[in-house]
Amino acid sequence: MRSDLRPDLTPHTDPPTAEQATTTPGDVLPRPTAAGPDHETGPRPDPGPAPAMVQLLAQDGTRRPDPEHDPWVADLDDERLVALYEDMVVVRRLDIEATALQRQGQLGLWPPLLGQEAAQVGSARALRPDDFVFSSYRENAVAWCRGVSTTDLVRVWKGTAATGWDPRAVGMATPTIIIGAQTLHATGYAIGCAKDGVDSVAVAYFGDGATSEGDVHEAMVFAASYRAPVVFFCQNNQWAISEPVGLQSRRPLADRAPGYGIPSVRVDGNDVLAVTAVTRVALDRARTGGGPTFVEAVTYRRGPHTTSDDPTRYVDPAVHERWVALDPIARVERYLERRGRLTDELTGTVTARADTAAAEMRAGCHGLEPPPPLSVFDHVYTTPTSWLERQRSQYAAYLAMFDERTGDGPAGDGSEGGGTAGDDAADEGTAGGTR
Repeated sequence: MRSDLRPDLTPHTDPPTAEQATTTPGDVLPRPTAAGPDHETGPRPDPGPAPAMVQLLAQDGTRRPDPEHDPWVADLDDERLVALYEDMVVVRRLDIEATALQRQGQLGLWPPLLGQEAAQVGSARALRPDDFVFSSYRENAVAWCRGVSTTDLVRVWKGTAATGWDPRAVGMATPTIIIGAQTLHATGYAIGCAKDGVDSVAVAYFGDGATSEGDVHEAMVFAASYRAPVVFFCQNNQWAISEPVGLQSRRPLADRAPGYGIPSVRVDGNDVLAVTAVTRVALDRARTGGGPTFVEAVTYRRGPHTTSDDPTRYVDPAVHERWVALDPIARVERYLERRGRLTDELTGTVTARADTAAAEMRAGCHGLEPPPPLSVFDHVYTTPTSWLERQRSQYAAYLAMFDERTGDGPAGDGSEGGGTAGDDAADEGTAGGTR
């Protein structure tokens, strides 16, 4: 093997820089407990103090000074913060609308993001257009910020397509259902960016449950070994379906990364300003050759795992209410109110925009049609093989028999495609765009 193709496998255990420090502790956040039998099987050792949590906005809306992270959000004036606030309100409204569509039988399933708006919007708006996102199925706010249309957000969940949008058009891969697999994809993409000599960064979004998967650990091993320009953004929403995070890890999840030689940071995931700051730090480290960063955004999943889940069976209502009081949107509203920016006119405008986006999502969902049957062959290979073309021809002949015998039945030659972003209804609806 040529020596210039071999990665630098020297362990990267550099001491943390000032940018990696988290000198401002956040509020003490409640941890959930599983309702029902005690899961403990023996004495639990004292894990020691948790690492400090970055927080720039307190829950009452006051601004907390942080010399290490303030410079990273110095450009976020009131107008920029209003824009983040609008994003959060819109994506919450879209989430509520999609949940209603599922309850009405228009969608087969929906994974709500209620409570995680700050973690997703704050990190997504820190990205550049040429960065690339690899996500799980819950990052619908990230997709909105990347420019995915409201119709494309629900396309897969209605079962009319195998994929929701064109990843190249928005810089975001379609969601990965296999838990944690996207971290491998992000690491490989990041290694490719480094070899190409570009300063684009890959960002992998995943939840606390995914950190127990082998794929995540394998991805972090490779990312550290290759100094891959990737950000591992873990939304610790406290639940892996019905399993509380305390059963998965005796230590904060951010503590795992240094074992791979990856710097990590814990951030208040309900603080959109702090999330933006730590994400920018991580992105800058990746762009300048510093390698990967693990971000643990501590937040809370206030809804069900998906619309097929009943969280009342395992969630302690008292803990849930404590997290409701830490609402990320209310925190920004209190800050804007202190700044004299939260007016009736502003809230009315933002609410109207959110309602418009929700109406467009509903209209787009109702307008989605099943794809032509032959479109299943369209994206199997970049260049179709001869045997694939034979299968297409055989299936087309089979479909044609229905038309010849009954005058109805499935039809279509697949030439229109089906379910790919950019087709027909994919152009409907409002996209979040990039700012």
